[in-house]
Amino acid sequence: MSKATYARLAALSLIWGSVFLWIKVSGYGFSPVQMVLIRLAMGALVIVAIGYARGLRLPKGAATWGHLTVAALLGNAVPWTLYAEGERHGSSSVAAVVNGSAPIWTLAAALLLGQEKRITGAKAAGVLLALGGTALIASPWSGSESGDGTSLLCFVLGSVSFGSSFAYMGKFLVKRGIPPLMLAGGQLSTATVLMLLAFPFLGLQGVTWRTDSVLSLVVLGVLCTGVAALLNFELIIKDGATVASTVTYLMTAVAVVLGAVALHEPLGWTVWVGAVAVLAATGLLRRKPAPKAEPRPEQQPSSAPPARVSGASAD
Repeated sequence: MSKATYARLAALSLIWGSVFLWIKVSGYGFSPVQMVLIRLAMGALVIVAIGYARGLRLPKGAATWGHLTVAALLGNAVPWTLYAEGERHGSSSVAAVVNGSAPIWTLAAALLLGQEKRITGAKAAGVLLALGGTALIASPWSGSESGDGTSLLCFVLGSVSFGSSFAYMGKFLVKRGIPPLMLAGGQLSTATVLMLLAFPFLGLQGVTWRTDSVLSLVVLGVLCTGVAALLNFELIIKDGATVASTVTYLMTAVAVVLGAVALHEPLGWTVWVGAVAVLAATGLLRRKPAPKAEPRPEQQPSSAPPARVSGASAD
């Protein structure tokens, strides 16, 4: 794996790791549907504008846009709304921890879609290690800030949807020869339309205009949605859907540290032990099986004359 890929993985982990902090603060002033709609619209505008400035255009074809609609529903509209709803009464750390289970659902969806034929021992060990590490990082049993049952349910359902989207995009979108920038722009634009359709039913609550909420929402839209969407597609294309989804493990550590510093959520020795565990798990999930060694040709006895090759000249 190249240094550029490592850099993209680290950048995406840092950006997405801050998402849960910005969601929490944005929620002080905006409802979940309002937040997600504005976030998506800003992200789509950034991505599409950059693409058109580079001479690229949005994809064409009903089939492509149909797949983009499903990807937008699974990867953006549903999980982002559920996480925003859950963080109204739950902590950002627990949201990040539950989100860390997304690769399990990616594997499950990949198996259903025929992308994964079997789960190797390394991947199974990586999933178990990552779940244990993320549980240690949040330690929801140690305090009352982990949120109620409704919050946890929102986080789990959001994780299932988000994880499934990686496998769906990997199978139906990344091999169509469409530039990643415009795939990201098309998906975010489609998700924006979906949220516009939901807005009259779920988004008419009053807005509390707070500076911190407005600034957090801008960061969510421009950086955590626009820039991160491009990085996400590039990781999926270069490393595969299951591998790209392991970024959720790295972002968990970032999210918990930010929650502790900015929101005063619990931070103790379990964070550091859990961080080591998720890093090790990421390595296991990124590990590719070793190629099978080809059998060596049997050596001829030293006394035997060398074999003559037909058509070759002898010196």
